[in-house]
Amino acid sequence: MIRTSPHVIKPTPLQVVMLKVAAALLPGIAAYVWVFGAGILLQILLATITALATEAACLKLRNYPIKPFITDGSAIVTAWLLALSLPPLSPWWMIVLATAIAIGLAKHLYGGLGQNPFNPAMVGFAVMIVSFPASVSRWNAPLSLPNVDLTAWQQFGYIFSGILPDGLAFDTLASATPLDTVKTALMQSHSMSEIFSGAIFQSASWLSFMPSSVALIAVAYLLGGLYLLQQRIIQWQLPTAFLAVLLGMSGLFYLINPAQFTSPAFHLLSGAAMLGAFFIVTDPVTAPTTPRGRLIYAALIGLLTWLIRTFGAYPDGVAFAVLIMNIAAPFIDQYTQPAVFGRKGK
Repeated sequence: MIRTSPHVIKPTPLQVVMLKVAAALLPGIAAYVWVFGAGILLQILLATITALATEAACLKLRNYPIKPFITDGSAIVTAWLLALSLPPLSPWWMIVLATAIAIGLAKHLYGGLGQNPFNPAMVGFAVMIVSFPASVSRWNAPLSLPNVDLTAWQQFGYIFSGILPDGLAFDTLASATPLDTVKTALMQSHSMSEIFSGAIFQSASWLSFMPSSVALIAVAYLLGGLYLLQQRIIQWQLPTAFLAVLLGMSGLFYLINPAQFTSPAFHLLSGAAMLGAFFIVTDPVTAPTTPRGRLIYAALIGLLTWLIRTFGAYPDGVAFAVLIMNIAAPFIDQYTQPAVFGRKGK
């Protein structure tokens, strides 16, 4: 059936897009609260307040009207993504500093929304993990562990003061993430069977609970990502190419040597794979705009993520892979432009 004119499609308002992205993050946030407790809610609140305050200050310094930009929702989405990328019990100053860097430097230093070449949330995260690698790499235990019983107020108190209830030390409740643990164990010549049989994970008694916990969060992000695809907020090429290459590379090397390389399922459900696939790689400002360019861009992010996870110094490579490919996005767009209608393509 041929529809009648007009055929011009009205673009979706930016506020509606950002509202839908925030709504898509809610399943992931709920899973975080279920697994790690209410501390993540305070982190999100601190990040949101800092993002709005930094946005307003930068707009004021640039003599821009504040209300139209501060209400578009972009700063809030950046704040939420950054909060979800850092450990739930990070000290308050870390999320505040990371958010101020993301909004003030990674966004407004380049001219504001639509002008930034780098993903602001990933810039904030990258600065934190380079500056404070030990703090960013250590996550608290899931609340499902029998001897972990931190109330929301106790978590809030630790975020602001660094003090836990008497008889409870953070070192007994925290350790490296599964990605970091596996990488370190492999560097020490342990086999994959030793790691997952418990010989390694039991060195920090709660680590055996982590894979199922992070898998729940990954599934929650997947549900949010499917909603964004259904609403046509994001393009299918970006998450598909990223996940396909990440799974393909991990699957190939797992088949070649399962004793030294982690399985595709571990790569898919650990770290920031799902968050990156649907909420970070798909950033419309820093990603290419052509269909073929999106496939190339996301595929290379998937490849770099696997390389950094497997051979790099950092346990997860999503943030650095995204920032590296942000540099290449304009060139990918330039060389993947479709042929002009009526002209033969090259």
